[in-house]
Amino acid sequence: MTGATVWLTGLPSAGKTTIAYALAERLRGEGRGAEVLDGDEIREFLSAGLGFTRADRDTNVRRIGFVAELLASHGVLALVPVIAPYADSREAVRKRHQAEGTPYLEVHVATPVEVCAERDVKGLYAKQAAGELTGLTGVDDPYEAPAAPDLRIESHTQPVADSAAALYALLTQRGLV
Repeated sequence: MTGATVWLTGLPSAGKTTIAYALAERLRGEGRGAEVLDGDEIREFLSAGLGFTRADRDTNVRRIGFVAELLASHGVLALVPVIAPYADSREAVRKRHQAEGTPYLEVHVATPVEVCAERDVKGLYAKQAAGELTGLTGVDDPYEAPAAPDLRIESHTQPVADSAAALYALLTQRGLV
């Protein structure tokens, strides 16, 4: 079985993790190896001690990219719902995958910041608005949206199941499921 890394990038509360878990459930139900490399879990266990400077974010993204490529090179579909706000960091991960001959797909979960702030799953937007938090991606810290992602999902216009189905269709089209 061919593995691949599917990187879901987007703003905080865009729906990246929800879509990744919905897709993973479907894939596992079909007997396919799939792992979700959740950004919050990675920060806790693999990137503890890193902050949110540009350099730390780059290090975090590269670490996640390394693990994802390792899994994918062994036939796993690695679903990576991680903000990865900088295009050059995501491109470094893509190039590592290309050098190893491992498929890599970039998916932009393109949810407007206003919708993300309404969802505010972790309370980050409220903390930022109250002055308790700075460096929130897409608000007072940059987010460089992908110019040409393999797929753009507007999660605010469709149910999670439809977003996961669109991603499944892309995997099918690319011969990865």
